[in-house]
Amino acid sequence: MPVDDALCSEQWYRFRWVLERGHYDFLNKADKCDNFFVGKQWTEEDLAALQLAKRPALTINKIISTMSTIMGEQIYNRNETTFRPAGEGATSDVADALVKVWMNIAQNNQLPWVRSDVFADGIIRSRGFYDVRMNYETNMKGKITISLMNSKNVLIDPDAEEYDPDLWNDVFTTKWLTYQDIAVLYAQADAEYLKDREESLFPYAYDSIERVRDRFAGKALQGSYYGIFDKSHVRRNIRVLERQHHVLSSQKHFVDVQTGDTRPIPDAWDRNRIAAVMEKMQGQLSVFKKKLKRVRWTITADNCVLHDDWSPYKHFTVVPFFPHFRYGQTVGLVENLLGPQELLNKVSSQELHVTNTSANSGWKVKAGNLVNMSVEELEQSGAQTGLVVEVKEIDGLEKITPNPTPQGMDRISYKSEEHMKTISGVSDSMQGFDREDVAAKAIQAKKQSGQANLVKVMDNLERTDFILARNVLDLVQEYYTDERVIHIIHSDVLNEAEQITVNQYDPVADEIINDLTLGEYSIVITSTPDRATLEDSQFEQAKSLKEMGLAIPDRVLIENSRLLNRSEIIKQMEATANSPEEQKKQQLQMRAMEANVSKLEGEAQEKQTKSGLDQARTQKETVEAQQIANGDQNAAELQKQERELEMERERLDMELAAKREEIAMKREEKQMDMDMKQQMHAQDMQLMQQQGEQQLRLNEQNAAREAEQAEQDHYAQRAKESQTPSVD
Repeated sequence: MPVDDALCSEQWYRFRWVLERGHYDFLNKADKCDNFFVGKQWTEEDLAALQLAKRPALTINKIISTMSTIMGEQIYNRNETTFRPAGEGATSDVADALVKVWMNIAQNNQLPWVRSDVFADGIIRSRGFYDVRMNYETNMKGKITISLMNSKNVLIDPDAEEYDPDLWNDVFTTKWLTYQDIAVLYAQADAEYLKDREESLFPYAYDSIERVRDRFAGKALQGSYYGIFDKSHVRRNIRVLERQHHVLSSQKHFVDVQTGDTRPIPDAWDRNRIAAVMEKMQGQLSVFKKKLKRVRWTITADNCVLHDDWSPYKHFTVVPFFPHFRYGQTVGLVENLLGPQELLNKVSSQELHVTNTSANSGWKVKAGNLVNMSVEELEQSGAQTGLVVEVKEIDGLEKITPNPTPQGMDRISYKSEEHMKTISGVSDSMQGFDREDVAAKAIQAKKQSGQANLVKVMDNLERTDFILARNVLDLVQEYYTDERVIHIIHSDVLNEAEQITVNQYDPVADEIINDLTLGEYSIVITSTPDRATLEDSQFEQAKSLKEMGLAIPDRVLIENSRLLNRSEIIKQMEATANSPEEQKKQQLQMRAMEANVSKLEGEAQEKQTKSGLDQARTQKETVEAQQIANGDQNAAELQKQERELEMERERLDMELAAKREEIAMKREEKQMDMDMKQQMHAQDMQLMQQQGEQQLRLNEQNAAREAEQAEQDHYAQRAKESQTPSVD
């Protein structure tokens, strides 16, 4: 693009404003936190002074172990993203398709590992960033890429007060590119214009941020350097500034006259295309202009404009993660541990220094008293074990008594370690360093209390996951408009592959199946343990339920076990379960269970009949007792009741006899059925045995025939040889 000094000046001075309004402070903090995490916890000046004074400088890195424990908590608790219909035109089928599209994007970008790196940047530096955008290098239709950004290269709006980037004014990303990179990414003319530039046209030159590069090589080369293969041109990295900022602009929108939903119309659409869409919708849409904030994307290098146009995305490509966010201030977990870590290093070094000075406290020597060495030699080797000193006078040599170790020095180092535990919330229980006499329940309670200290950090990580899913959903609905075949691999035991077709036109129904471009969907983020941890928990629960007598399938136990060939075992189980022998066995077991149930039902009916007889007998006895008590006043009535009771008893006896006869017949039928099955089984076994014996006899007969034939052939051969005349 042409040179635009006004636009580049505006970009550069805004960049300097953001840089000096907080980003320099963040860089200093990030550098120090990075150094403490990797173990560089002494400054060069302090190391030089201690070395000059011959004093030790110990580094006992407690920060890396503490942060590793927190990273482990994040790895063991993954988040799962799902979509649910939330508006007009949304369906559950498309929501399920969106979940699978999300799984495909996550697998293509190795999102769990990128997420762990972003989390590590956040807890160490206090800021971690994703970069979400479309990529057309490997697919002409475009794929969504999610990558990690170096948080030092991302400059946040200093006036921002919200976590969500949609509420920021702008965001800068800066990177170093060679002129070859600029030629590939932007334009060859811009690269040619920039590669011969001797110095920047703006103050503070290029190296205003990355004085120490985050690369394997460590520090960057200062100034310009000459290429090995191309001596004619100066090769150096050129700072490129990318600014994404909100600009108030007027844009045409489609509006649904029924629901009131609005959608922006692309700037490239002309009047005819807009009219064609409105004609197709048959008056359901109207067009109007409204002002809204749009994302402007400006990329410059020195005074050269590489790109300046409206962003193709609805959101910034940057998605942040802040462990703690307070009105524009970001706080990580390492920065509050710097003081206790420095205290631990200094106190431990001082303890070692005191111990060393106590072992070699010095000597008092009378002048001219040493015989076998000089004073300088005694100074050098006076602390060696087995030292022999020859003196003229025994009282002329005396070892200086060292000062006692200051009391409470060891308590200071202990306090520094305790400070790190209380500040970070990572206790001995979370690191697995509890004493052996501590109960398991107490350890679990301590772990849960330690996890409670990280709830806000994990909640902000979940918030970042929501923003990431929201931006990806908008990209999918905006750019995944063509028919695509999505491939995913499930993370179950069998690792089965699945493919789904989205935006597929069905000519029969004249509709698009799994149309991702229509409808509004809400995002649900749920936390799930890591698969290994979840499997262990599920296995123990399933095992306990099965021991309690619940019908837990064997497949569940195998899926959640740690067997190496779980998938093969499950396939073999399914193949065995579908075999004819196994199905016949299951049928026999089912019929045996049915016979047992029939037996139990008959016994229950018999008990019920007996209970009715006992009740009738009790009523009869009650009536007789009333007759004795009341005399013969109601003798006729009582006799009538007695006859009715007798008839009822006879009826019940007949029913009981019928039931018994029915049960006996059922038992006989079951017994006959079982006998018939046993007889058939015996016949099958006998038939198989006979077939086996016949086959054996046939094999023996064939073997005898073969032996007889071989013997006949042998005799024939010998006879033939005997008839052949010999030749001298």
